[in-house]
Amino acid sequence: MEPQAAVPTVTVAELATWLAKPTPPTVVDVREASEFAEYPLLKGAIHIPMAEIPARMAELPEGLCVVVCRVGGRSAKVAAWLNGQGRTTYSLTGGMKEWSAAHG
Repeated sequence: MEPQAAVPTVTVAELATWLAKPTPPTVVDVREASEFAEYPLLKGAIHIPMAEIPARMAELPEGLCVVVCRVGGRSAKVAAWLNGQGRTTYSLTGGMKEWSAAHG
């Protein structure tokens, strides 16, 4: 999965604000399940490992998505790919590592 274009990013603070809205974005966690011990899955997130995204894209609801991973590299690739497929997708800057530092 190669990036198709530059990807929009969202900060941890911006994502927290978006998640508090009546219609929050869908959060897609592309880490492997084995990584959840270090930084748990964000409540309400959909877990689809990066390698499975193309085959499971139909599982993603329509509308805004925010892709997360450990530190932001994989999520940027997935978000760029999804945007290339016509989705509106952001990557979380700093990933779950930064989210956990800010939100415990």
